[in-house]
Amino acid sequence: MRILALLLLAVVCAGGWYWWQLQHWSPDEAVYPDQGVEVAARDGRVNFRTVRALGGRFAYLDASYGAKGSDAAFSRNLTAAREAGLQVGAVHRFDPCVMADGQSANFVTVVPRGADMLPPAIELAATADDCAERVTEAAVESELMTLINQIEGHAGKPVILKIMPGFETRYGLSARIERNLWLSRTRLLPDYAGRPWLLWTANEALRSEAAEQPLRWVVVQP
Repeated sequence: MRILALLLLAVVCAGGWYWWQLQHWSPDEAVYPDQGVEVAARDGRVNFRTVRALGGRFAYLDASYGAKGSDAAFSRNLTAAREAGLQVGAVHRFDPCVMADGQSANFVTVVPRGADMLPPAIELAATADDCAERVTEAAVESELMTLINQIEGHAGKPVILKIMPGFETRYGLSARIERNLWLSRTRLLPDYAGRPWLLWTANEALRSEAAEQPLRWVVVQP
């Protein structure tokens, strides 16, 4: 019985150690020198100077969603990240239930145009399965391409597609749209898009001194 208890304690300790390591893990800077964060209002106050001290060089900020949604902390985070000396980019969350024109107008309203901005990213997570009216796969792809062209016209740079696993499984668009990819998978290299990525959310919940809430830690393909 005592041996069994010791074995159980060892398993619990090992599990706790692994969980702590996972929460505090980020890729080796020698392998991935360009690292940064993705930040939204839900992350609370973020000390971007601490992000920089931790090795961060850039910050992607959640900015707009669909045709009407915007991140309440975007302007504050934009100012703070720039003051900390980080390069900054904006993220728009694509809504497959809404036409592209309204979404691009929302993005243009929220995100300032600037040569110093990083290429914008479009997050592809929500599918059309929950739309009030049926939206075909062809319509999703068509509206997404329209949105891409409109946002690129505003930014003057090609967009990055931040494709989440469920969206890629549902639509398989990474093989049909020639844009740089941003994939997400904690600790393990993501391969669900079937082709190389430019950005990788390597830890989706990194605990650090930069914020009370865990942050999404992102690296660039070297």
